[in-house]
Amino acid sequence: MKKIKVLIVEDSLVVRELLKHIIGSDSRFDLVAAVESAEEGLGLLDSLQPDVISLDIRLPGMNGLDATLQIMARRPTPIVVVAANVDDDELNIAMNALRAGALAVVEKPVGVTNVAFEGMASRLCTQLAIMSQVRVVRQGINRGLSFGTAEPVEVRPRRPADGYAMVGIVSSTGGPQALTQVLGGMGPGFPLPVLLVQHITASFLEGFVSWLAGVTPFAVKIAAAGEVPAPGTVYVPPVDRHMVLKDGRLALVDDPPVQSQRPSGSVLLASMARDLGRRAIGVVLTGMGSDGADGMAALHKAGAHTIAEHESTCVVYGMPAAAAKLGAVKEMLPLPDIGPRLIRLVSGEKS
Repeated sequence: MKKIKVLIVEDSLVVRELLKHIIGSDSRFDLVAAVESAEEGLGLLDSLQPDVISLDIRLPGMNGLDATLQIMARRPTPIVVVAANVDDDELNIAMNALRAGALAVVEKPVGVTNVAFEGMASRLCTQLAIMSQVRVVRQGINRGLSFGTAEPVEVRPRRPADGYAMVGIVSSTGGPQALTQVLGGMGPGFPLPVLLVQHITASFLEGFVSWLAGVTPFAVKIAAAGEVPAPGTVYVPPVDRHMVLKDGRLALVDDPPVQSQRPSGSVLLASMARDLGRRAIGVVLTGMGSDGADGMAALHKAGAHTIAEHESTCVVYGMPAAAAKLGAVKEMLPLPDIGPRLIRLVSGEKS
């Protein structure tokens, strides 16, 4: 079996040696190099041709965000960001690296004597192995990547009585990047609440919520049990809990994981089907696996409107493909078209 070639970019000697130990001890990997700067890593891309890159965020010279942009422009390679959950600045750079094309963010492992070491090392290796299989391409299409202020989007008023009441979105690998474009395309003043399940490392949830609020026109918050979702706000479930809609209010439940996911996108969307029926809109974006597919099927059966991201813009087509296979998708749209389509739907346009 061909080994997975890994390039480590990490400026701390101690952490670099730790990563070399973790990755070098896993028989799936061939550690081709471990360097201390993005510039060094970029210089080795063509000669080493790594299958996946373990990338630090805070580096001397070029930081992890700029490195991601350069890698995706020069020789697109799956990137797993390895970040310390230390401050808002580092989290912001990590989230923007996802927006720029990195595939996942994992915690920087602690020392081998720490009780958490084995679990963190295992998660890192699992992510490197999985992400190495993702086919990444140059960002030739417009994914809406902009770190400035987006132009405001005019929102037409929706029909108040019989129109849609809420949007549910499920995303995973490639999701942060996709979400900035979808939510940005919906624009300020969007008249419905948005319930979101994004698969992300638990320790980065609060940073992700803060980052998403900063790069989209929406207020973003971690859901609280019993609250009524407000228009123009994105609600994200807390760590390791399912978020459901019940009698128009958010509820948080501790039911077992569904397809290894808690929170589960399918659990959320199925609850929206029960509570709202045809007044719900479900959206499944890029991601591995099949989370969201069963929930989309429940929505489709209830007469709700269902949208999945088209393969042409997906980082990973797994989740949209699973929903489509069940016959649960009414529209399959490229990423840039989803936000504007949602605006038209809530304005009363059906076609």
